[in-house]
Amino acid sequence: MSQRTMSSPSVTSLRIDGRRLWDSLMALAQVGATARGGVCRLALSDLDRQGRDLVTEWGRAAGLAVTVDRIGNVFMRRAGRNPALPPVMAGSHIDTQPTGGKFDGNYGVLAALEVVRTLDDHGIETEAPIEVAFWTNEEGSRFVPVMMGSGVFAGAFTLEHAYAARDADGKSVRDELARIGYLGEEVPGAHPIGAYFEAHIEQGPVLEDAGVTIGVVEGVLAIRWFDCTVEGMEAHAGPTPMALRRDALQPATRLMQEVVASALRHGPHGRGTVGMVQVHPNSRNVIPGRVRFSIDLRNASDALVEAQAAEVKALAERLAVEYGMAIRIEEVSNYPAQRFDAACVQSVAAAAERLGYPHMPAVSGAGHDAVYAARLAPTGMIFIPCKDGISHNEVEDAQPAHLEAGCNVLLQVMLERAGT
Repeated sequence: MSQRTMSSPSVTSLRIDGRRLWDSLMALAQVGATARGGVCRLALSDLDRQGRDLVTEWGRAAGLAVTVDRIGNVFMRRAGRNPALPPVMAGSHIDTQPTGGKFDGNYGVLAALEVVRTLDDHGIETEAPIEVAFWTNEEGSRFVPVMMGSGVFAGAFTLEHAYAARDADGKSVRDELARIGYLGEEVPGAHPIGAYFEAHIEQGPVLEDAGVTIGVVEGVLAIRWFDCTVEGMEAHAGPTPMALRRDALQPATRLMQEVVASALRHGPHGRGTVGMVQVHPNSRNVIPGRVRFSIDLRNASDALVEAQAAEVKALAERLAVEYGMAIRIEEVSNYPAQRFDAACVQSVAAAAERLGYPHMPAVSGAGHDAVYAARLAPTGMIFIPCKDGISHNEVEDAQPAHLEAGCNVLLQVMLERAGT
């Protein structure tokens, strides 16, 4: 087969089969389909096994060699002319939230598979191998930590730590991997990566609001999670005068407002969310004696998110004195900001421009397996819009034309990296 380059019309004019991509997404969505049109396919469940079997069956039908590592990450390899070169990899995950959608994660995996199928259609051989990957337990909805497979692969935490994780029924990750037949032999991290790309729905409303097809993802926001507990004293709501109350909900609500206000002060990428609140004793006619709530802070850099955290903690100290109550803020998770490789980012932008797709810089407010891949290899992400910015929801939706566009960009950037 004659060598082809990115300047060759036969390569730059390549387009994926959008109908085939859509059909694959819809077929995978039937595994764990819900009555409301979503998908429930929790990590390492029987349905996850069925999904894994289906995707690897498609991979083998495309001539790909399948490898599974000890945390259940799956790599499907298309040979290149030079087997000594590390593969250009693309992928994501196929586990879902309990009320998940058809596209989160699944799109990245099947877009990568569609790239392989397109190369096969046109008889194009690459210099470096190409691999399709899907990672174990990205969602973290059954087992924690989130992004488990890619995290173990990148050395963010140990295999033993992941194996010990248990679900609500006490079942361990290791036992469930063995049960579904995906406890592989390869040591996580021993698998080389030359470059990694991940196509994904945005999971937010920015691209749709701007009328833009391709988000050129420059990085992922830093994330800090805290639990805050305010200790007051429960008492009867009727006999207790306002001036003599120790109502824990009052300083708690002021702190909750500060979480949002601090994020607004540190824009444009500041995020502040209180998503869980527990009020004790949670009775209509009892003054709250204890309030516990979550704090989720995000921003484009570690310094900015730490500034948000410092402002919230400073107010907590003042409120503790003002109200005479104990207020504790404990960090529970810390994910540093991750910038993606400048050359990969530029490749995504150039491919979108070359293909005529409207595009704009983007940041990811959510974690992705690409965060851990970026610790090991040059990495880039491609966002496409999702309807109303909705994800982690059964009504999650994306336009076929946008799915096709993102996959065409992925095809171009993978070919550029792999060489033809």
